[in-house]
Amino acid sequence: MSEAVPQPRLVIFHLERDGRSRRVKALIAQVLQERQNHSTFELYPVAADEHPELVEQFKVDEVPTLCVVVGTKLRARLDRPRTSQEIRDFLAPWLR
Repeated sequence: MSEAVPQPRLVIFHLERDGRSRRVKALIAQVLQERQNHSTFELYPVAADEHPELVEQFKVDEVPTLCVVVGTKLRARLDRPRTSQEIRDFLAPWLR
């Protein structure tokens, strides 16, 4: 038997009171809803100012930043996304 591929995790580094971060979270929701991809990722929103150890571990210099982690490996990263199309293209390898 082959090992099951772990569900990818979408780590969203953001700031609670940042308008751009709120917009990106809404764009992610829109992209995932389009083709019923709600269960494609385990979502992990990380408030960058509350978790500096994760910011350092992922080497995040600016927010929002999106990271796709599969198993223990960082598979993709997108710094400061601006549009739903940019997010869609970034997540395309995992979307239906």
